[in-house]
Amino acid sequence: MNENLCHALLHAQLSEEDVAACLQVDPKTVRRWLDGRMPYLRHRWALAALVGEDEVDLWPQLRATRTRPAEVQAIYPHRDDVPRELWLRFFGSADREIGILAHSGLFLAQDPETLRTLTVKARAGITMRICLADPDAAGLEAFAGKEGGDKLRAHIRSALSLYAPLRENDPVEIRLYRAVLYQSIYRADGQLLVSQHAHGIPAARSPVLHIATADGDLAAAYIETFDHVWAHAARMT
Repeated sequence: MNENLCHALLHAQLSEEDVAACLQVDPKTVRRWLDGRMPYLRHRWALAALVGEDEVDLWPQLRATRTRPAEVQAIYPHRDDVPRELWLRFFGSADREIGILAHSGLFLAQDPETLRTLTVKARAGITMRICLADPDAAGLEAFAGKEGGDKLRAHIRSALSLYAPLRENDPVEIRLYRAVLYQSIYRADGQLLVSQHAHGIPAARSPVLHIATADGDLAAAYIETFDHVWAHAARMT
């Protein structure tokens, strides 16, 4: 509970509905802020102005400096530095949902143990969303990097062929996106592995964040990104 924010709204004689109307958000969002969720920057500034307080008085944790957010369990300089055993534990830990959002995700599909783990989870009825770049999309070269568009297209088609048998299970769906992807996002229930794409750097050399909980603001941003790309991707027939 954010008692500072609660007291500020009480002093300003503003209800949750008042704040929601002023900031053009859902009242449930305001309730989450009162329960302790940190608002996005624009909402923090707007809220502080609305109640006439400094944002650090409403969210004292902003005064504190951290080397990294508490929700980040580990940072790997390169995707290749993430141990294979971690990928296996990561997907193996899922009880409800697995998500893969990547250009091709071929490195996972080519690993027999990872593919076997995904198959076991799919047969167990776990929801699985796999979203890869559309190999027929124009302008694929724009985010192919040094690999080149033709090579990336080949990787995507190879990955789709390897992932295809997973679709024999009802909870598995594969979609193809045409957006420019700034991160590859892998999800296992409340955990995320996020590969940060860098211009001109091969995907295997991009840094990776291991986010251990879906409850934090950082995780929420990546989950929202995944859901947005998924919602606008085409269902694979």
